[in-house]
Amino acid sequence: MALLTLQPAIPFLLLLLLPAASAGLPGGRTLVFILAGQSNMSGRGGATNGTWDGIVPPECAPSDRIVRLSPALRWEEAREPLHAGVDVGNVLGVGPGMPFAHAVLASEGAAAEPPVVVGLVPCAQGGTPIANWSRGTELYERMVTRARAAVAECSGRGHLAALLWYQGEADTMRRQDAELYQRRMETLVRDVRCDLGRPDLLVIQVGIATAQYNGKFLGVVREAQKAVKLPNVKYVDAMGLPIASDHTHLTTEAQVQLGNKLAESYLETL
Repeated sequence: MALLTLQPAIPFLLLLLLPAASAGLPGGRTLVFILAGQSNMSGRGGATNGTWDGIVPPECAPSDRIVRLSPALRWEEAREPLHAGVDVGNVLGVGPGMPFAHAVLASEGAAAEPPVVVGLVPCAQGGTPIANWSRGTELYERMVTRARAAVAECSGRGHLAALLWYQGEADTMRRQDAELYQRRMETLVRDVRCDLGRPDLLVIQVGIATAQYNGKFLGVVREAQKAVKLPNVKYVDAMGLPIASDHTHLTTEAQVQLGNKLAESYLETL
């Protein structure tokens, strides 16, 4: 899966000149979550046979308290496929973002006043190794630009709550990449925290369960993920979740389960 050329990131200073759309956000405080990584984060649930089956489980249904940052850097109603217009060049399906958001909202209780809004910032791109997410790359700069825009669009009511990271399958194909994974991941976390001005930003990484193109170094990458030694970095394991017939992507059912696991990990930090 070759990486396609992405749309140039809009410079952050230009964002300040754009008319604000945040007045339309429901509720009070908006919890902002970055969704980054490769295809299992952007979502292939129900979409591994060349087309998406269009099945949206109740845990992934739209809600007036769940919004996503559009490709045009505006908040809009979130709905599957969440990464439409972001993970370009791929057939998209259900991912973990919507069930994650629903689980976080459920923890707040229906009577929360003012009601919390969950803002999802899709940034994942299928087939990408972690080296393509290093500072200065197109994917990294797009992610940082989108995260900044998301918070700016909340007009002071937004809180950047966490980076949810699901990536590594592309790094199982070469031993060198697998062995460098821990160092590259730790560098990525430090750089994102620095560039977003959040030295304590929570990062929840998903332990991969499959290898891209039957890569031989799945175990090496998994051990590297577990070995990341930075504060406020948590690990949620995808191993054991249902896998689609392509042997690479999580099923829709698995994505719902993963979203709930990510929410549980996030809520444990509160």
